Amino acid sequence: MFITFEGGEGSGKSTAIRQIVAQLEKEGYPIVLTREPGGTPISEEIRNVILDKKNTDMDPRTEALLYAASRRQHIVEKILPALKEGKIVLCDRFLDSSLAYQGGARGLGIKNVLNINLFATEGLEPDLTVLFDISPEEGLARIAANSGREVNRLDIEKLSFHEKVRAAFCSLAKANPSRYVVIDASKDKQTVYQEVYQAIEERLKK
Repeated sequence: MFITFEGGEGSGKSTAIRQIVAQLEKEGYPIVLTREPGGTPISEEIRNVILDKKNTDMDPRTEALLYAASRRQHIVEKILPALKEGKIVLCDRFLDSSLAYQGGARGLGIKNVLNINLFATEGLEPDLTVLFDISPEEGLARIAANSGREVNRLDIEKLSFHEKVRAAFCSLAKANPSRYVVIDASKDKQTVYQEVYQAIEERLKK
């Protein structure tokens, strides 16, 4: 099973994912945890270019293509092999992030970015996508309060950019109700974890 986690900056995805992995492994599930952009050596190198705060002049189409290139390598080298071995792949961000960030917030268009990525993914879709929904104001405030968190090029975008990201994610969730589960990420960490875990557990038992 392929499960992805999406959401705006500061939504608490990474924290919840670590708890989920620990619980699922405790229950004996074979888990592979990975992230995008990144997940493999080549993809991580591309990640460094995309998220480097020095690269403020990056063209939006260049950004979209780099994400797709990183994704392709990630799929071929890590995700597909794990799925073929019968493992559960948990991925922190996937295609929907490109649709929300580059398609929605950058204004390239959801369809255009989807077409770029269909070439990269060859139709691979998550079985379940968990969306951590939170207001951009609260998410960015969490980042500012967490001195130990990496601050990347996307974190320092204007509030209006992050508002467009959230709107795009909400639209994607409405358009794909059978795949998406939307979690109110403004709740306390334990409640968020429990709701996410319940959603995954229900899908695993189907």
